[in-house]
Amino acid sequence: MLRSQRRRADGRLPRLALAAASIAAIAGAAVTVPAVASADPASGTTYFVSVHGNDSTDGRSPQHAFATIQRCADVMVAGDTCEIAGGTYRETITPTASGTSQAPITYRAAPGATVTVSGADPVTHWRHVGAADVSALATSDPYVVGSAFSQAVSAGDVYRVPIDLGDDSSPVQVFTNGAMDVEAQWPYPGADPIHPLTVERAQAGSTGATIVDPALTQPAGYWTGARVLTSYWYATETGTVIDSSPGSLTLDVAPACVHTIEPGQTRYSLAGQIAELSHDGEWYYDAAAKQLYLVSQRPPASEQIEVKQRQLGFDLTNTSNTTLRGIHLFGTSVTTGSSSTGVVLDGVVGKYLSHYTDVSQGSTDCGTTVNRGVADSGIVIKGTGNTVTNSTLSYSAGNGIALLGNGNTATQNVISDVDYAGTYAAGIAVQGYGETVLHNTISKVGRSGINLQWITPPAGTQAPDHIAYNDISQYGNLNLDVAAIYACCGSAMQGTSVDHNVLHDATPAIGTTNTFAMAGVYADNGQSDLRIIDNVGWNNPTQTVMLNGLGSGSYNNLVANNTGGVYMMYVKAANQSTGTVVENNIGPMVGTTDATQGGMVLTDNLDSTTVDPKFTDPANNIYTLQADSPARNAAIPLPGVNDGSTDPIPSLGAYQYGAPVWTAGAAH
Repeated sequence: MLRSQRRRADGRLPRLALAAASIAAIAGAAVTVPAVASADPASGTTYFVSVHGNDSTDGRSPQHAFATIQRCADVMVAGDTCEIAGGTYRETITPTASGTSQAPITYRAAPGATVTVSGADPVTHWRHVGAADVSALATSDPYVVGSAFSQAVSAGDVYRVPIDLGDDSSPVQVFTNGAMDVEAQWPYPGADPIHPLTVERAQAGSTGATIVDPALTQPAGYWTGARVLTSYWYATETGTVIDSSPGSLTLDVAPACVHTIEPGQTRYSLAGQIAELSHDGEWYYDAAAKQLYLVSQRPPASEQIEVKQRQLGFDLTNTSNTTLRGIHLFGTSVTTGSSSTGVVLDGVVGKYLSHYTDVSQGSTDCGTTVNRGVADSGIVIKGTGNTVTNSTLSYSAGNGIALLGNGNTATQNVISDVDYAGTYAAGIAVQGYGETVLHNTISKVGRSGINLQWITPPAGTQAPDHIAYNDISQYGNLNLDVAAIYACCGSAMQGTSVDHNVLHDATPAIGTTNTFAMAGVYADNGQSDLRIIDNVGWNNPTQTVMLNGLGSGSYNNLVANNTGGVYMMYVKAANQSTGTVVENNIGPMVGTTDATQGGMVLTDNLDSTTVDPKFTDPANNIYTLQADSPARNAAIPLPGVNDGSTDPIPSLGAYQYGAPVWTAGAAH
């Protein structure tokens, strides 16, 4: 039974009112996005760049434009602007000067121009691979004889080119006509790295560092030396096959974190055998011979084939008060430095930001420290007071955006197809404090849409994060134990507010029937002092909010006015969830008995498995309330959380009856 009116006189209300006031203060402070500064054109010089220009000119008119953006970066000072004509610029720009807060330096696309800073270079002079090449390869690799590779050679579809891409194939990235090609591997994954065509899993008998699978029909030694990727729930690793035989593989080391191969649950893939090279758009790099092989059903001379050569398009490590506006990035990214401030990325269109296939860093513990790219992939924002806004970012083995440092902002961005390595990277990885993430649309991610890795501020500093008004969908494509917004582990997060987010449509990996821990907001392994309020979710197997008190306990969290249910686990031990309040929520309430045993307070929630909330149109995911909804006039008033109802008492759930309906996601 709902007890709103009696509870409004309860002695607990002053504490809740203080908590709610804290939420309101956080929201009020964090919603204000830093203004994008612009220099007075009269105060600085405008330089011009064109692919048809000349770096020996003065660059002060379109007729005397520079040929490279770097030349602009060499001469500009505070207040100057670099206007760039349409075209592709294959360079890393490293500014030599910073702007000021009143006179930033600006790099911008000319009106109507598409300006692409590319990390890739064209590759030409391809030649057909023939039977003689197969015979030569067979002297050191007998498995190529009669292989799918040799059949593709016979069909005339395999080409090669001499090129030095280093001694490691794992960072190599090849593009045909602007789309990423696929490294030869087994099983063949197809062209979509987030949704592989086939997922292979270890079978019965697998354990430790041994994979057993009857699908491994290749002869003994075929996979020895190959790179193996394994992924079990949250743990994705790469290693080396040290022995192979039909039906089994022995790895150099058991996967980190779980330290074993789990039958039926560990997915795996293998790369590094040229005999697997056979599908159109696949490549193989022979690092010893410095040869790149490509399968193409069209002559390479008729295609634009490129290889990634530069990690960064703009290296802003030693730069502040600088704006990039309307710039496209292809096969490259941007980083700021730990002292950067006032950097603004506005209207950036980035595709193929970061790439790697070897994800391990040698650590044997669990979590974000295990995997490569978690803190240094995608658009990397370090320092203080920097902003990424109005940008469209897609395709990255790691993050879309990494917010490090403190007081940085990501707002009004559209991010998709990232974390295709399936690690703890995310659409937006928040790894600082005082960070603001507002009004972003994030979809199709390997693990989580937003990953909150709390970094404790200096002593005496209160700087909670604010994560609000984001639309996140199609998460969890490659992992379990994930969330649209994921926070872990054992952190006291100073009242960090996760509010007004729309979180929906988890997408479990192909071939799995296990959907455990796929939640809208997941406070995992003992997160405390979080404010999870006014979020709405659907098609999340473990509800809109999930609390896991395993480890240090789930303390002092406020979970209020969410729509889509709450899942509570490992919170039943004595005092395991003291100070956590779950109230005013609508949806399935899972684990309530355990929660109350652990000290959690649950009250005034409407369990939709027993009472129909009477949403406006749930079939079309419209979760406002009908006039006769039992959620009306039923909530504990929480200033700053459930204001705005036209009723005398607030409503349960994320939408107040009669109030303007809030919206989430980017506006573009």
